[in-house]
Amino acid sequence: MDTEAQHTERDRSSRPGPVAAEGRSRFALVARITDRVPGGRITLTLLACLVFLLLLNSFVAQPFRIPSGSMEKGLRIGDRVLVNKLAYRFGAEPRRGDVVVFDGTGYFGNADYVKRVVGVGGDRVVCCDREGRIEVNGRSVDESAFLYPGDTPSTVPFRVVVPDGTLFVLGDHRSVSSDSRDHLGSPGGGMVPVSDVIGRADWIVWPFAHWTHLHGSAAYAPVPAASTPAGGAHG
Repeated sequence: MDTEAQHTERDRSSRPGPVAAEGRSRFALVARITDRVPGGRITLTLLACLVFLLLLNSFVAQPFRIPSGSMEKGLRIGDRVLVNKLAYRFGAEPRRGDVVVFDGTGYFGNADYVKRVVGVGGDRVVCCDREGRIEVNGRSVDESAFLYPGDTPSTVPFRVVVPDGTLFVLGDHRSVSSDSRDHLGSPGGGMVPVSDVIGRADWIVWPFAHWTHLHGSAAYAPVPAASTPAGGAHG
C-alpha cells in the first residue's frame, strides 16, 4: 500500500501545474511572434535594445553635442557630454559649480544650453570685487581652475539676487559666452528655472582622447549660504 501511494504522488507532481502551463504559454507566444517577424529573434532583440535605449535616453542619461566654445577650456566644440537626468530628481538641487544642460526656450533662445551654475536661489552675485573676481554672498570666488585662459570673470558689471527656484549661470569662456549676463534686462532677468534643467553634465564621452569625468568646481565651496530670502530683484 505504501508503494502504491508513492507512485500516485509522483504521478500528480509530474503533471504540469498552473505555473508550468503559463511558462509554456509564454514561450509559445514568443515563438509565434518570432515566426511572424522578419528576421526572427535577431529583429526582436534589436527592437528590445532600441526600446531600452529610448527609455534610458528619456529618463536616465542623454548625450549632448557641444556646439560652441562657450564652455572652453573644459568643453570643446564637438565634444559629446553625457547628461545625468537623475542628478536632480528625488529632492536634489543644482549646486554652485555644477555644469548643467537646460532648455532655454522662451528666455535664452529656442535651444538647449550648457553652462556653469554660479548662483542658486537666494544668492547675491556681484561682479566684480576690487581684484576683478565674482563675488557670491560676500565671498570672492577664484575661478582660475576652469576660466578660459586670458578671460576675465566678466567685462559686464552686474549685481543680482537670484530668485528661489532659479539659477544664475555663466559660460567658462566668458568672452564668447551668451549667458545670464546677457539677459538681465529680459523677462526672467537672465535666470534659469530649475524646472527647465535637463540634467547635470557628468562625463565627456567623445572623443575618446578627451574622455573624462566632469566634477563640480570646488571653487564655490567656501561660499556661505544666502542669509536672506531671495526677493527676485536685480540691478
